[in-house]
Amino acid sequence: MVSSARVLVWSETDTPVGPITLAMTGKGLCRLDYMDGEHAALFLERWAKERLGSVRLERNDLELRPAVQQLKEYFDHTRKQFDLPVDLYGTAFQRLVWQQLQMIPYGEVRSYKDVAQAMGAPKAVRAVGGANNRNPLSIIIPCHRVVGSNGSLVGYGGGLKIKEYLLGLEGSLPRQARA
Repeated sequence: MVSSARVLVWSETDTPVGPITLAMTGKGLCRLDYMDGEHAALFLERWAKERLGSVRLERNDLELRPAVQQLKEYFDHTRKQFDLPVDLYGTAFQRLVWQQLQMIPYGEVRSYKDVAQAMGAPKAVRAVGGANNRNPLSIIIPCHRVVGSNGSLVGYGGGLKIKEYLLGLEGSLPRQARA
């Protein structure tokens, strides 16, 4: 009997900020998580069941090679923008926020308030923060480029040390955030 389950492929890679697991559907990259191994597979299984329903999880390093290569180029300072197909799962508002995040240029930061204003929703600062926190493709969708209105590093799914590293890599670490 042929399974009707869709396939979610995944791979992991080592980076200067630690292991990263990537996952993609047939439409594009859908997850980037700061974890590896068994924890990553269990997390992806749970996430896929909630978001995609019936899927088969399959490790496929070859399929995710372009994403791994673009991450390597980013960490090597030779890539400032990603051009990978993505398949995002979130509310309409979250997807609008994630689209706005992609407009923040490499080497620059914006406050949550700046992002809300750019979206034409100046009172939605907290909602922007919530959507930023739910970004499934950190680094690729640069949520690390969003800081507090005073320049402080507030919140990051991968932890503030990784956010600090990424902003330092891009040369955009706010002075207030430097130790």
